[in-house]
Amino acid sequence: MPELPEVETVRRGLAPAMEGARFVAVEVRRPDLRRPFPDDFRGRLEGATVKALRRRAKYLLADLSTGDVLLMHLGMSGSFRVEVGPDAGRAGARLVPGAYYHARSETLAHDHVVFSMSSGARLVFNDPRRFGLMLLVPAAELAEHPLMREVGPEPLDPGFDAARLATALAGKAAPLKAALLDQTVVAGLGNIYVCEALHLAHLSPRRKAGTLVARGGVPTPRLVALVEAVKAVLAEAIEAGGSSLRDHRRTDGTLGLFQHRFRVYDREGEPCATQGCVGQIRRIVQSGRSTFFCPVCQK
Repeated sequence: MPELPEVETVRRGLAPAMEGARFVAVEVRRPDLRRPFPDDFRGRLEGATVKALRRRAKYLLADLSTGDVLLMHLGMSGSFRVEVGPDAGRAGARLVPGAYYHARSETLAHDHVVFSMSSGARLVFNDPRRFGLMLLVPAAELAEHPLMREVGPEPLDPGFDAARLATALAGKAAPLKAALLDQTVVAGLGNIYVCEALHLAHLSPRRKAGTLVARGGVPTPRLVALVEAVKAVLAEAIEAGGSSLRDHRRTDGTLGLFQHRFRVYDREGEPCATQGCVGQIRRIVQSGRSTFFCPVCQK
């Protein structure tokens, strides 16, 4: 499942083609993805202008001139590609906005939605597993939409700090990794980047989350270090284009690069990357998901 860095990378790739542009034509090639498309999906989009393209947690949000918000989720295998120029729609015409040609390997039979924009770009949503999602939500109702109303703070927002995380973790006996994966605690984090941030902060994924909060709800220095690690890992991943594990692709069709910088994820049995540490990376299963960590330097 794409995490915050992957979705932010896609947002940055789509924004030049979408923001300020109008939906000239919308092609929907099947009745549903994870859910059915909204009634009159095509009619409600065509003619509308994208005022802004935002990200909230793992969702893309296109604010429309009609007062609706186009809410999109990539699911497990969904990806967008941007096609521009006179050959848009033909093989070989796929571009990242501003620049270079990149071949894609996705089967065209899985191109389920096509947005033709007044910017001249053609945005194609490809989703082999069809776990993606596209909804239209009135802007005034977005905050209380079931997919949005309980989403936690954005970890890269300036207002997200150790004090705010301490409030969410105080008294929690759940393992630290499980607490960080809870989208009501912090938005957008997933298995990969939680493993990476915990290693960078030298914190065990198995320790009780509440142990990072002192009496009176005061964050401990280790919680301060964790927040700094989360921000650093996410920023590095966004800069690198996200992770390319399994199905994630950037809008230009290329793979992300962050997987080549993993400190612990999918490195079972390899030496710990922490300078001076003699540990080896271990893999355990927590809540049905693989956790990678160093038992020597993560406490």
